[in-house]
Amino acid sequence: MKIFFIALVAIMVVWTLWGYFSSRVEQARYTVVKKANGYEVRDYPAHIVAQTTVMGPYQDALNQGFRIIAGYIFGGNKQKQSIAMTAPVTEQKGVPQKIAMTAPVTATVAGDSHVISFVMPAQYSLETLPVPDDSRVSLVMVTDKKMAVLRFSWWRSDARIKQKEVELLAALAHDDVETAGDPSYAGYNAPWTPPWMMRNEVMVEIK
Repeated sequence: MKIFFIALVAIMVVWTLWGYFSSRVEQARYTVVKKANGYEVRDYPAHIVAQTTVMGPYQDALNQGFRIIAGYIFGGNKQKQSIAMTAPVTEQKGVPQKIAMTAPVTATVAGDSHVISFVMPAQYSLETLPVPDDSRVSLVMVTDKKMAVLRFSWWRSDARIKQKEVELLAALAHDDVETAGDPSYAGYNAPWTPPWMMRNEVMVEIK
């Protein structure tokens, strides 16, 4: 039993270290404007995203879109150039929008249509980013936005994300904060990250 316990602790330590170092990527830039009850308000500057539109159920579309954009940043472009991974991944319901943040993958959902986006590293402009080989990938400049954000940890699920979106909208309604558009999801970690280290967020643009 003692050996089993020691082995379990060792596995947890290695897993935690793996999660820590694999999460050290550039993240979307923002400024926290204020902290409220259960959420915070952030200003996101204009940024560039690589995005693709895919069809299907949420999780399938997210995985498919991730693979398409990952192909672009891992050398699937005219210059055969690798682009650093950023965080997070975001998913939003409604009409696809051209948004830009620095470290996510963004998913804008309209019915069964999902726009999956990676925020490009801040060092690039539309002129200096390599041209995608895959015609399904487009590069888009997103304007600056003010967002209300609710953060949570552990694994995500469609049901849990929807629950957190309801919590965020309820908190904003309580504070008489007017929203613009539908909530979105942002995930900052790889699937193998320990659940206690995962950073998930639901966010919505506010006026």
